[in-house]
Amino acid sequence: MLNLPTQFITLLNPFAPLFYGETTWEKAKTLVVGAILAPGKRTVSSALRVMGLSDEKNFSKYHHVLNRAVWSSLEISQALLSLLLNTFDSLQEPLVFGLDETIERRWGAKITARGIYRDPVRSSRSHMVKTSGLRWISAMLLTKIPWAQRVWALPVLTTLAPSKRYYEQRGRQGKTLTERAYQIVCQLRRWLPDRQLVVVGDSSYAVLDFLHACQTMVQPVTVITRLRLDAGLYDPRPPYAGSGRPRIKGKRQPTLEARLLDADTIWTSITVEWYGGEQCQIEIVSGTSLWYHSGKVPVPIRWVLIRDPLGEFDPLAFLSTDQDVTPIQIIEWFVRRWQVEVTFEEARAHLGVETQRQWSDLAIDRTTPALLGLFSWLTVAAHHLQSDHSLPVRQAAWYTRLYR
Repeated sequence: MLNLPTQFITLLNPFAPLFYGETTWEKAKTLVVGAILAPGKRTVSSALRVMGLSDEKNFSKYHHVLNRAVWSSLEISQALLSLLLNTFDSLQEPLVFGLDETIERRWGAKITARGIYRDPVRSSRSHMVKTSGLRWISAMLLTKIPWAQRVWALPVLTTLAPSKRYYEQRGRQGKTLTERAYQIVCQLRRWLPDRQLVVVGDSSYAVLDFLHACQTMVQPVTVITRLRLDAGLYDPRPPYAGSGRPRIKGKRQPTLEARLLDADTIWTSITVEWYGGEQCQIEIVSGTSLWYHSGKVPVPIRWVLIRDPLGEFDPLAFLSTDQDVTPIQIIEWFVRRWQVEVTFEEARAHLGVETQRQWSDLAIDRTTPALLGLFSWLTVAAHHLQSDHSLPVRQAAWYTRLYR
């Protein structure tokens, strides 16, 4: 029987009924604690070693937790979301989720979902690097952590997006990233039917089909993402005259690129919360339009065009599928998205994502989402352990940078 602190037992109890069998739950707890304590690789053997189980001859039973035992990652995700909301949700603001994909670098002929992808970390605008690995899409709750005094991205639901070759080899039609993203959005809406949801993504999710699907749900989900400067923007469609085919859009509006170059464009100077938690003064112009492309359903949006009066970064454009959201809110919600990239890096550095070595399909489907979810669970545990005291930050004597 594994002995844990009372605070840990309280935070782990919501997950116990989701594992069918007490012995499976005890082994799962051992792997969870071992994954937290193990340095370096997060393999089952390293977790057992750090837990003092190096002499366990029946070690394969711990592998069975990942590749054979009966439990649902989806049910675990729902329980984790409830735990996060009970801890950090104020019930006064919309719930903001960051949506992004990452590549887990893996090699091996037995990893069936493996593909060859562009490595976003090692690539640049002039040089593209490809890597072998697994592609994951993760939805993360973007919420402010009181003791960190900043927004963190806490993974809630992570799903595998296999390569196109994976489906071709099985004679099936593959799903695009936005189709899988829409499935994630639908799942979040099922879990949170009465809350206002906002999903923030990069330009990969600026796809008319995806935006229209989220906008036309019974309970719409607001999507905020990047917008191309040359996007086709139109006025709302005029009233139907009663003869001929009804129009689906109105008069063409100037592109955002044209507005940027137009000397008559009226810019408004505002101060917003920017990357790194700093305040930044920018100039913006905003409006509402129909975004339309031939063969697609037009999507009503609010667009925001920003520029830096100091010229330190290039002009940017954002969109919101909710036209009532203020420009400042759109910008600040989108800025939160960067924390998703931080979480991916922290999970690699401190929880060993990419170091696990399972090759069975079921174990692969479970392990990476579990490690990313462990990041969120540890944040909740730290919140309960610190009580009213600030957490100490370990740092070297020669590194005096203040952590915010």
